[in-house]
Amino acid sequence: MEPLYYQPAHQLLEQMQRGELSSEALTQSFLERIAAVNGSINAVIDLNEEEALDAARESDRRRAAGQAGPLEGLPMTIKDTWEVIGFGCTAGAPSLRNHRPIRDAAVIARLRAAGAVFLGKTNVPLFASDVQTYNKLFGVTRNPHNPDRTSGGSSGGAAAGLAAGLSPLEVGSDVGGSIRTPAHFCGVFGHKPTHGLVSMRGHIPGPPGTLGQPDLAEGGPMARSARDLELLLRVIAGPSERGAVNWEVKLPEPEITSLKTVRFGLWLSDPQCPIDSELSENYRAFADRLVTLGAKVSEAEHSLLDMERILPLYFNLLGSLMSRAMSPAQKKSMVLSAKVQPILEKLVPITCGSLEFGVGADQGIGDWLVKNEKRLRMRAASDELFKDHDVIIAPISPVTAIAHDHKEPQIARQIRVNGKKRSYSDLFCWIGLATVLGLPATVVPLGKTRQGMPYGLQIIAREGHDLTGLRVATLLEEAGLATFQKPAI
Repeated sequence: MEPLYYQPAHQLLEQMQRGELSSEALTQSFLERIAAVNGSINAVIDLNEEEALDAARESDRRRAAGQAGPLEGLPMTIKDTWEVIGFGCTAGAPSLRNHRPIRDAAVIARLRAAGAVFLGKTNVPLFASDVQTYNKLFGVTRNPHNPDRTSGGSSGGAAAGLAAGLSPLEVGSDVGGSIRTPAHFCGVFGHKPTHGLVSMRGHIPGPPGTLGQPDLAEGGPMARSARDLELLLRVIAGPSERGAVNWEVKLPEPEITSLKTVRFGLWLSDPQCPIDSELSENYRAFADRLVTLGAKVSEAEHSLLDMERILPLYFNLLGSLMSRAMSPAQKKSMVLSAKVQPILEKLVPITCGSLEFGVGADQGIGDWLVKNEKRLRMRAASDELFKDHDVIIAPISPVTAIAHDHKEPQIARQIRVNGKKRSYSDLFCWIGLATVLGLPATVVPLGKTRQGMPYGLQIIAREGHDLTGLRVATLLEEAGLATFQKPAI
C-alpha cells in the first residue's frame, strides 16, 4: 500500500470520512515527509507546523460534529503567489519579503471554507515570471526526478512538491504555461481553467490588494490524480466575493462515458516550433493506443492551429500585461528589441511572434483594444474547431525539463531541440493557443523518456467545458494511459 503522502487526495478524504484516519495524523505524515526530502529539492519555502497541526485538530472536531466540508482535514501547500493569512506572500520578490497578508485570496477563502489545512507555501520565480523556479529570497527549486533539471515555473515549487509527496493538492496559476509546463516537467496532473472561471483576487502579481481579474492569467488545480483535479476545481471555481452577488458557476457536465465515445483531434506538430523527436514518437504511439481502445482519433485541421497566427497575438497581449511591472528602462529595452528584429534574427534564434512582446509592452489602449477584438473573434471561431472534436491533444513544451539556466537577460538563453539551437521563448509556444483564447487545458502525465524524465500532453477543450477535459483525463488515467510515476527520492 502506498504511504499516506503518496495516496490521492480523494482516497485520503474517504479514509477520514470512514473514521480510519485523522487529519492530525495525516498532517503529521506530510510534515515528516517535508522534513525528510524538501531539503534536496527546495519546493516548500514557508512552513507553519504548529498552526497546521492546530488546524488539523480543529478539523477533526468539525468532522466528529458532522460539519465536514468537501476538503475537510486535507493538508495542502499553496503556491507563494496566493495571499494566505498566517503566511508571507512574496511572489519570489525581495521587495515583498515582509508582506504578511491580512486577508485571504478569494481562492484561499474557498479552500478554508471547504476545510483544507494549509501546510506551507511553495517556491516561485521572481514575480512568477519565468519557466524556471528560482529567486534571491529562497533559491532554486530542483526537479525531484533529476536535481540537475528545473522543475519548471512559475508553479515549479508546487509541481516539485506534488511529485515528491510533500502535498496531495496545489493551486497553481498560469499565464505563460505556469501550471502546464511544471506539470509536464515533473510528471503530475494540472488544469488551466476557462478564462475567468477562478477568481484571481488576492494573487500576486499584480500588486498586493489588486481587485481586477488580469488578462490571460488563470488559477487552477494541480494534483497527482485526474480525479483530484476535478475535486479541487469544484471548490475553487467561482467569482470573487463581490461577483458572487450576481453570478454562480454552472459548468456543463460532459456527455462522454468512455474513451470509445471521445473524438480526439491531434495537433502534434507545427513548423514554427518543432518538438523533440522522442516526444513526437511517444505522442504518436499514444494516439495509436487510443485507436486500439476504440477512440475516434483524427488530425485536427483548423486555421487557428497555426503558430504564425496564434503566437504574435499571444506575445503582444502578454507584453501588455507584463508591462505593468516593468521599469521605464525595461520597457525601452523591449521596444528596442522589437525594432531591431532583422538584426537579432541573424544573431540568435527568435521564436515566432516573440518580438511582439515589446510592441505590446509599449502600445496604448487603442492598439490593445484592436488586438483584444481580434482575440475575441478567434475565440468565437474556436467553436468550429470543436464541432468535429471533443478535445484537442497537443504538446506542452518542445522538450522535457531543461537543465538549470539562469543567464540574464533571458534572450541569452537557448534550448536544444533535436540537436539544434532554439530560442528559450520556444518554451511558451505550445501553451499559447489555450492561453490567448481562454480555453481550458488539462495536463496528463504519460510516462518517462529514455533519460528518465517525465513528459505529458495537454487536453484542450471547448470554452467553458472544463469538465469535458477533466473527464477525458480521468478516463485516460483509468485506462492506464496517463499515470503519475514517483521519482526516486
